[in-house]
Amino acid sequence: MKILIVGAGIAGPTLAYWLHRMGHEPVIVEHAPGLRRGGYAVDFWGSGFQVAERMGLAPRLRQEGYRFREAREVSDNGRRIAHFDPLRLIDGYGGGYVTLLRSDLAAAIWDALEGEVETVFDDTVQSLHDDGDRVLVEFAHGAAREFDLVIGADGLHSRVRTLVFGPESEFERDLGITVAAFDLEGYRPRDELIAVTHTVVGSLTLRIGLRDDSTMFCFMFRHDGDTPQDDVAAQQQLLRERVGNVGWEVPAILEQVPQARTFFMDRASQILLPSWSRGRVALVGDAAAAPSLLAGQGSALAMVEAYVLACALHLADGDHRAAFDAYQGQLQGIVRAKQDAAIGMGSAFAPRNRAQVLLRNVVVGLMNIPMVANLAVGRSLRDPIVLPPPPAG
Repeated sequence: MKILIVGAGIAGPTLAYWLHRMGHEPVIVEHAPGLRRGGYAVDFWGSGFQVAERMGLAPRLRQEGYRFREAREVSDNGRRIAHFDPLRLIDGYGGGYVTLLRSDLAAAIWDALEGEVETVFDDTVQSLHDDGDRVLVEFAHGAAREFDLVIGADGLHSRVRTLVFGPESEFERDLGITVAAFDLEGYRPRDELIAVTHTVVGSLTLRIGLRDDSTMFCFMFRHDGDTPQDDVAAQQQLLRERVGNVGWEVPAILEQVPQARTFFMDRASQILLPSWSRGRVALVGDAAAAPSLLAGQGSALAMVEAYVLACALHLADGDHRAAFDAYQGQLQGIVRAKQDAAIGMGSAFAPRNRAQVLLRNVVVGLMNIPMVANLAVGRSLRDPIVLPPPPAG
């Protein structure tokens, strides 16, 4: 089948890789002029890592990723007030694990395609006309084309979802937290392989040292208003307004924001859809069921969903309805459980009051005790997804 995939992030190229291996003809269209850079760091493990291993990506991800030896909470004056060893916690649940930039993961997946999949950058879908046998796709810039199927892998703010299912507001669950991430070159101080956080009522600041003297910062803060889209100056102004009075190193960090090499901001939201497909159009990754940035597994889930969808299409032998049903049937309950679990993480990333700040710091300090760690995060680290076997050949 000739299948249009909208989006060249994590889910889209993963799906294209497996569809191409299974004898289909995927075509990727991406709104951006090239692969997106920047973003934030992700903890990548579990079934998503298994998919990466089946794609031959594990050695590269281990080489480019990071394994932080300490997670450290600090006070206003930088004094360590709580810490734990994240490797002891994660490795205790088995499976591959690495922390890496989301853009580095996307680049590794993209390189696995080896240029064998047609890709159109700087364009997007304008309209979709599904007549039951084919989908006529009109693009913003390119000529109209017909496809057997269309898969929306275009993220939280999916245009495919809007065109086929309706406005984003009908399916979004806004968690009331906004996330900003950016990187600076030459920032000091620098703590190698230590994730340093400073948490106050309403916000959390994260600093991690990357390679090449680069430091990544991530801010999570309570915000109930609109988050500017596609306007970096307005986003940076919002960041200064919301966290400008936070202590520790935050004032010095904010002074350097205009020099950031990359800058990302978005609200932490989830997508709740009763069905991930309609006719010959389906959704995958955040477009279908974003767990939110608080869940910490969006990239891994995107790869799992793409792989399971490709396998379902392969096994259905041309029956896209059966494939879409099988794909959603296997994953929807698991994804919904992870979405629900993420809601409770809001108090850890942006506490609502002083009592939640104190409780968070106590829990962080006790995370080196296996029983406490299991109670606090053990459920989220158990990955119940069983992947179908890869196709023969």
